[in-house]
Amino acid sequence: MNILMIYPRTPDTFWSFRHVLPFISKKAAYPPLGLLTVAAMLPREWELRLVDLNVTRLSQADIAWADCVFVSGMIVHEESARRAMARCAASGKTVIAGGPLFTTGHERFAEVRHFALGEAEDYMPQLVDDLRGGRLAPIYRSAGRPDVSRSPIPRWDLLNLADYATMPLQFSRGCPFDCEFCDVIVMNGRVPRVKSPAQMIAELESLIDAGWNGPIFIVDDNFIGNKARVKTLLRELIAWRRRRRFRTTFTTEASLNLADDAELLRLMGAAGFKRVFIGIESPEEDSLIECSKVQNTRRDLVASVKTIHNAGIEVMGGFIVGFDSDKPGIFASQHQFIQSAGVVTAMVGLLTALPETRLFKRLQAEGRLLAHSTGNNVEAVLNFIPRLDRDMLVHSYRELVKRLYEPREYYQRIRAFLRDFRPADPRPPLRREDFLALCKSLWIMGVATPGRREFWKFLTRASLFHRRAFAEAVQLVILGHHFRKVAEAL
Repeated sequence: MNILMIYPRTPDTFWSFRHVLPFISKKAAYPPLGLLTVAAMLPREWELRLVDLNVTRLSQADIAWADCVFVSGMIVHEESARRAMARCAASGKTVIAGGPLFTTGHERFAEVRHFALGEAEDYMPQLVDDLRGGRLAPIYRSAGRPDVSRSPIPRWDLLNLADYATMPLQFSRGCPFDCEFCDVIVMNGRVPRVKSPAQMIAELESLIDAGWNGPIFIVDDNFIGNKARVKTLLRELIAWRRRRRFRTTFTTEASLNLADDAELLRLMGAAGFKRVFIGIESPEEDSLIECSKVQNTRRDLVASVKTIHNAGIEVMGGFIVGFDSDKPGIFASQHQFIQSAGVVTAMVGLLTALPETRLFKRLQAEGRLLAHSTGNNVEAVLNFIPRLDRDMLVHSYRELVKRLYEPREYYQRIRAFLRDFRPADPRPPLRREDFLALCKSLWIMGVATPGRREFWKFLTRASLFHRRAFAEAVQLVILGHHFRKVAEAL
């Protein structure tokens, strides 16, 4: 059987890194880990073809080749997914749709006859049998939370690794917290389920065997959701890195209580973790309490961020404006916090009600829900009626994001970060593409675009006073070019 797997095109968003990719000669930031994992659950004798629309086009020959088409995506991929599925349906192909886009919103896709919803480990054997027998059911869904230790090694052979900037792996699913706006707990639950260290190291070995030697993103909902198990993994990972002389770096997502555990920070640094995305959301205690972000309350948020920076791990922060508890001064408060804490990569978004979340259901019950979310983290669109004046909220949001990514403000933030950052060993290897990225940045930011004076001032200071962290400084400069383009488009 021929299975065509389609991953939709990601629009120009904060996390698409589209304006960074030309610096490093890559086509996309990450490949679709979900589809690659599902591919490994299919019979080995079946023929599989992956079309990632972020790196290539979907040809009519691809569609004609397929006996069945699998389409997966996030909410932000809806428009591209609909186009791809329409083309396949027009050619008479059977389409099975899965992934977060459909798991929390399949009712909005009346044109799709078959859905694979949620985590696939439990129901995939039945789906395979039904495909063989030509008797597909309308919906496949796991009755519980699958054991992730049964998840197979992704099919890296379906990729051209050279197309991507980073490779994704997953250690756990689920998050112990209960933030009102978050759909992670809707899809993956509140009890983190983890893989064994041996399983994770086998996946890392598979990537090395496939030829990968670049950065890796551990895509967990909350990497430290089960601290005891993650510490066991980190100790094994440190030993494995020493044996293999493996120097590439890791990025992941975690909660701010990471700052409370010195041992965990030390182990993550020693294992090669250099960046962590943390949902900080708001410097206002009332707003944190409103959305049940309890792990961020009753603490000095700036000090927590600086503690993580001191451990040699950069905090990439998520921030939200538009909570019912927010006052008009929230925009100045957010700006002041982000600048003083040195959160260089600051994703500020308008609050959005994602499908099936507690926020979605509350706003629906209050008659305040207006539309479904687009899934774009930085889009000046509200899908509910806010307490603050709507026009003021949207206008002030745009102004905040644009101000944060003006060259002077952005470079000031990098300097604040570098003052607290204590790079930990092992240091990442410098690759040819890193040198080429630096050369391109000298031309693009140093000559061809506005902000040239600030660029050269910053680069000079970084080379004089932050030599040990100079590679990180250059990476942040290049990222700023992308974020500035996204902000300008608001």
